[in-house]
Amino acid sequence: MKTKITRRGFIGAAATLTTVSTFGIRRASAAPAFEYKYGTNVPVTHPLTARALEAAEKIRKESDGRFELKVFPNNQLGGDTDMLSQVRSGALEFFSVSGVAGLSTVIPAGSMYGIGFAWPDYPTVWRAMDGELGALFRKQINGAGLFVMDRIWNSGFRQITTRSKPIVKPEDLAGLKIRVPVSSLWTSMFSALGASPSSINLSEVYSALQTKVVDGQENPLVTIDTAKFYEVQKYCSLTNHMWDGYWFIGNRRAWERLPTDLKEIVSRNINDAALLQRADVETLSNTLKADLQAKGLEFIDPDRPAFREALRKAGFYQDWKKKFGEEPWHVFEGAVGQLT
Repeated sequence: MKTKITRRGFIGAAATLTTVSTFGIRRASAAPAFEYKYGTNVPVTHPLTARALEAAEKIRKESDGRFELKVFPNNQLGGDTDMLSQVRSGALEFFSVSGVAGLSTVIPAGSMYGIGFAWPDYPTVWRAMDGELGALFRKQINGAGLFVMDRIWNSGFRQITTRSKPIVKPEDLAGLKIRVPVSSLWTSMFSALGASPSSINLSEVYSALQTKVVDGQENPLVTIDTAKFYEVQKYCSLTNHMWDGYWFIGNRRAWERLPTDLKEIVSRNINDAALLQRADVETLSNTLKADLQAKGLEFIDPDRPAFREALRKAGFYQDWKKKFGEEPWHVFEGAVGQLT
């Protein structure tokens, strides 16, 4: 029987699993041989955290208590920049990092799949990220001295929220102070569309919106809901302007310390959890619109092709093709279709 996914269900499951993760259900005879930390920027109610906690408990049971994965959601270990630095140094063993907002500082093509208005739908995303395009990214990540799991997790298609006016066409972005992740790709895209982007870590976004440091932000509906951005925003334009995912990366030295059997248990459960989480985000995204409308958020269907054409005319795609290189861009356009 297929479990029905609801936000309330995630909150309950996350609360239960957090108790397990925090206090640990261990054999009385021995502490775990390996106790690794895993950090993420999303709240405990987000599907990523809920599935990570579920995987952590499965790993503990299957390893007979030899491996414990301690989950730290909601930037408990610092912002994205801090956690990426920690995992590279070995102070943190695992971290879920956005390829667009985080790994682009480490690997050349890290942000390429976040190119604006490129992806038509989820089936196209998963064929590419589980295929040749994803293999290209994983090769670069592993080559940077890190370790990465095979399956990317789902952050979702991103939408634009604003406080003062709805965004219907590219011209509506002119001069808009909008928060974007710390990424040159995001900054350049919104600049090309005439906005005034500010790079702010996710942990600081609610405050920036509340104090009107920025007028808008862009995130998937799941994040807009779990981070409660609807409390400080009025409009949501369903632009689907970017798709982003979370790579489950690790410190290579920490990974190589694990015995072969533990590597198999950990990787299998983490990759299985990624597939479940992908479906969770898709399902929740399809139901959250009504929930967010009830909380006061007004939805707009924008003219999406007009945004893509505006980026093409601004030279956005051509500029990034040059930055990423002909070969990676060829693989990317092979997945999403011609952009330049």
